Amino acid sequence: MTEYAIIVAGGKGTRIKSAVPKQFLPLLGKPILLHTLEAFHRYSPQVNIILVLPEDDFPRWRELAAQHGYRAPIVLQRGGDTRFQSVRQGLAKIDGDGLVAIHDGVRPLVSADIIGASFRLAAVHQSAVAAVRLKESIRMTDQDNTKAMDRSRFRLIQTPQTFHVNLIKRAYEIKEDASLTDDASVAERAGHVISLFEGSYENIKITTPEDLIIAAALLNARPQT
Repeated sequence: MTEYAIIVAGGKGTRIKSAVPKQFLPLLGKPILLHTLEAFHRYSPQVNIILVLPEDDFPRWRELAAQHGYRAPIVLQRGGDTRFQSVRQGLAKIDGDGLVAIHDGVRPLVSADIIGASFRLAAVHQSAVAAVRLKESIRMTDQDNTKAMDRSRFRLIQTPQTFHVNLIKRAYEIKEDASLTDDASVAERAGHVISLFEGSYENIKITTPEDLIIAAALLNARPQT
């Protein structure tokens, strides 16, 4: 089956306290987004990549790509005002069926093994969503009380979230609302069962300043290729 990857990179850098959108911040000398794209190329040079950015960021991306000698073929797509709208815009660039991995542009440490597993499992189960077990105790709170919860029943959800193209395209025809925080929640709202698979604790999403430090340390610890 034809494999696609939609890389969603519409962050503004607010929580990381940066005037530069976080996907363009340097990580060991390269923009975070470039690390992410290279991870998908390492998985397979044949994967069809659709990069979804705010239109105002197109010139910045082209400048950085030229600066770092990035010439791999990608499809550039204008994003929407929300992640939901940006993913839907990315899906519109896919003609025909296949498998599509939807991934956060600021998860640069995703491995080829995780990407490959997502495609293999989605081919069988129609969906494959990376997730990891909780390491710490959790409590549920309301205004007045807290209650201990069984952490073994919960998972932290990551990306890639991979689906049959036609399934996730139909799912994104539903009405958007704020509770739909990822692609799995959209597919579930549309009536589909979500299959999880084991992700990686290294597959962090860079959101706050300390995440950049952790990502740099993890990359430095990887074997050089």
